[in-house]
Amino acid sequence: MAEVKKTAPGGVGDGGEAPGGGGVGVAAGSRIGGWTRFVTARPRITLLVALVLTALAVLAGGGVADRMGSGGWEDPAAESTYASEALERHFPGSRPNLLLLVDSGTAGTDAPAVAAEARRLAGRLDAEAGVEGVGSYWSTGSPALRSEDGRKAVIAARITGEEKEAAAVLDRIAPAYRGAHGPVEVSLGGELAVRHEMQTLIEEDLLRAELIALPLTLVLLVMVFGSAVAALLPLGVGIVAVLGTNAILRGLTEFTDVSVFAQNLTTALGLGLAVDYALFVVRRYREELAAGADTHTAVRATLRTAGRTVLFSALTVAVSLAAMLVFPQYFLRSFAYAGIAVVLLAATAALTLLPAALVLLGHRVDALDVRRLVRRGPEPRKDASGAGWARAAGPVMRKAPVFAVLTTAGLVLLGLPFLGVKFGTADDRQLPVTASSRVVQDELRDGFPGDPGGGITVLAEGPATPAQYAAYRERIAALDGVGRADGPVTAGGAPARAYFTVVPDGEAVGAGAQRVVGELRAAEAPFATSVTGPAAVLVDSQDAIGERLPLAAGIIVLVTLLLVFLLTGSVLVPVQAVVLNALSLTAMFGAVVWVFQEGHLSGFLGFTPTGDIETTLPVLMFCVAFGLSMDYGVFLLSRIKEEYDATGDHEHAVRFGLSRTGGLITAAAVILAVVMVAIGTARVTNTKMLGLGVALAVLMDAMVVRSLLVPSVMKLTGRLTWWAPGPLRRFHDRFGVGESDAPARPPAAPAASEETIDGRDKEYSAAR
Repeated sequence: MAEVKKTAPGGVGDGGEAPGGGGVGVAAGSRIGGWTRFVTARPRITLLVALVLTALAVLAGGGVADRMGSGGWEDPAAESTYASEALERHFPGSRPNLLLLVDSGTAGTDAPAVAAEARRLAGRLDAEAGVEGVGSYWSTGSPALRSEDGRKAVIAARITGEEKEAAAVLDRIAPAYRGAHGPVEVSLGGELAVRHEMQTLIEEDLLRAELIALPLTLVLLVMVFGSAVAALLPLGVGIVAVLGTNAILRGLTEFTDVSVFAQNLTTALGLGLAVDYALFVVRRYREELAAGADTHTAVRATLRTAGRTVLFSALTVAVSLAAMLVFPQYFLRSFAYAGIAVVLLAATAALTLLPAALVLLGHRVDALDVRRLVRRGPEPRKDASGAGWARAAGPVMRKAPVFAVLTTAGLVLLGLPFLGVKFGTADDRQLPVTASSRVVQDELRDGFPGDPGGGITVLAEGPATPAQYAAYRERIAALDGVGRADGPVTAGGAPARAYFTVVPDGEAVGAGAQRVVGELRAAEAPFATSVTGPAAVLVDSQDAIGERLPLAAGIIVLVTLLLVFLLTGSVLVPVQAVVLNALSLTAMFGAVVWVFQEGHLSGFLGFTPTGDIETTLPVLMFCVAFGLSMDYGVFLLSRIKEEYDATGDHEHAVRFGLSRTGGLITAAAVILAVVMVAIGTARVTNTKMLGLGVALAVLMDAMVVRSLLVPSVMKLTGRLTWWAPGPLRRFHDRFGVGESDAPARPPAAPAASEETIDGRDKEYSAAR
């Protein structure tokens, strides 16, 4: 746990407390908490316990993907959800989720042998446990169930039960129906088959992404650290975080629905944040060793300084991800579960296992310098201080207005395509064109006059006469954008129930279909009505997100402002952090629309553009990317604030902070981007969008915002950057946290130039 920093006029001496101290104790610079003492005093026990817990996590998290769902875009409290559940109970045939596409070849669907085999298959399907509401072209004669060329027709059914139960039934019966049956060939499609195949592909893609990301991450870490031993440390932290999170998610599936998509975030954040935190901790540990500290002292000093920043950073990332808990869709909530768990586990492992390993390794953390195998010429000096970053900041700060304006304008320009965003819902086109269920859905979309299971359904509840039903059908059939209205299909009971099927013109979930949903809900009826179907689910999902989005954004912004204030004691820095982080995301959102909505690069990236973006994806990408940007921002601001407290020289502190974190943040961003790009090789479009989009945001933040925009803006704000009114300053003195235990020096300390930083670099290098 972070120690509380408390300063007062005159400073805080080692081992003492600030004058006039109240109820909050002051930790002296030489003290460490009991947990830190345990980690450094008993490193072998710490690592042994971690090994046992990790082994248990492997056992507990086994098979977690099989217990996850592939849906979760619906609002459980929405009208469409109520109608869907009521229809499934009383009219299972109204909402088929399994479609058997029967291909008769040249014989035609009405050939006697074809019809006889199709009826036999339908009867067999109707007898399967867990299957209800079986209907077909051959039993109803509906033209919507027969292709326009007369060669294919559909058998529709509803597999009942919860998502996992229905998937199990599909697994059991699918092999018996897929393939050749006498004169016909049968393929499986429908919502359930699409989601099941999507889940299977996600599991396979995740395994492939891990096989790509792990070795590449190790190679990059070796290049960054120059030591195979040091490179293995963050990789170990990441593996522990990922395995532990899988165990937590497995436990959560016993109580709530968890999306299989969340596993991708677990892998990406587990490896990415482990690298971030380990780089920061090991870097500070090396600095302490270079300053002459022994191993135990270096580890303890690292935990008191960099350890606090890691804990603080983890908290900011967790808060950004926790904001998704305010949304009702379990798709978004699942990412909050996975994200919070993996962030906290990565931070815990970085602050326990990593220090324990460093105590045991000592100076051997630099052992096995693999770069010697390919190095030619004399060994370069081990300069980790980044004087080049300080020198690069010089021209940026000298021409701060130019860099601030041009960088901001460029980021805004990259984000302009997002103004044309159109929101939709995930469907079979998320899958590759060769996926079997996607092939079936393409046949239905292109070759049939209607989309079985894709229309709008109106549930009518309450007593009504046949004349009232007929009048209502005529009324809704006359609505603008309605292609056809069928029904009613009635059922007895109290109250009486019936449903109508409405086929909208154009796309099943397009803008026209969404307008029809609103018109149906506004249409007068002599009975209670509720509307469902893909377009209605999309409308309700958009409403739920729009209603809760201000709350989620407010949580992220307010908590971020508070946390950054506790770190810096400034009023302006938290505002800068929020605004600059938001700017770092503009390129991501612009690229999402330009690439995935409009379809640029779709051939190269291998996906089918649908002309819209799945509604929940921008929310998810914002929370993830904003949290990661804050992660890097905390690393940079903590070092700037530490140096400013020590010297009172604002410009030097900015250059010094960049010199100490510029290379670290860039390396961490590149490694995280590699992991996210590996996730982006997925065959499911939403996963591809998440991986590639977040990778772009991370790189833009590290290479543009942190290196150009932050120093130029901080130069413009000058010493005002650190201003806070008296009450807030006293609040920070009492409750704030920082990376330095040392008391602040008077602001009149002499300014340090770039040459001073270079001099410190030489001293550091000589000490190394």
